[in-house]
Amino acid sequence: MTQPARVDPFVLPDVSGLVVGVLGGTGEQGRGLAFRLSRVGQQVVVGSRDPQRAATAAAELGSGVRGLGNADCARASDVVVVAVPWEGHRALVADLAGPLAGKVVVDCVNPLGFDKQGAFALAVEEGSATEQAAALLPESRVVGAFHHVSAVLLLDESVAALDTDVLVVGDDRGATDTVQALAVRIPGMRGVYAGRLRNARQVEALTANLISVNRRYKAHAGIRVTDV
Repeated sequence: MTQPARVDPFVLPDVSGLVVGVLGGTGEQGRGLAFRLSRVGQQVVVGSRDPQRAATAAAELGSGVRGLGNADCARASDVVVVAVPWEGHRALVADLAGPLAGKVVVDCVNPLGFDKQGAFALAVEEGSATEQAAALLPESRVVGAFHHVSAVLLLDESVAALDTDVLVVGDDRGATDTVQALAVRIPGMRGVYAGRLRNARQVEALTANLISVNRRYKAHAGIRVTDV
């Protein structure tokens, strides 16, 4: 029996022509990702519940970034990043199931709580924010990524390259390859495949540890995967 040809994990698709939408594009994480991607020539659309806020954010970002309401942002994009606060995650994703159908949806939301002892991971019925998105978007190709990238560094124009890896999880290899390829476009960044969608809970929860690192060492720590 002939074995299927092994796919080289380091060969990624050309994503330079894709339109990337960022839901929550007026928040720091969303604006930061929009800023970095637009600066390398990616077509970017930022979305918000308030189209005027989206337009204002887009004008501030420059580099051809457009601002639209969330539903129009989803329709106009090939890949859509969900970068909204955890509290509004379920409602927003469920409301946009139609416009997000057929899209690669990248969830970078971290379900976290905070108390006097610091940040901690919240329990999610579906297992993780990414799995919740997948359950609500059966016609989309859902991927988890960009959970550990500092918004401060993303938005800092004096930082030329971000020395960090992006853990990418998902069940659709074509979709995870696409997201890895988008990450690689940002100078200094790598996208590293980190398993199936069910592994998203560990990836999201690790953000609480990084927050503790950053508070102790007054840093903006990310992660690097060795020997890859």
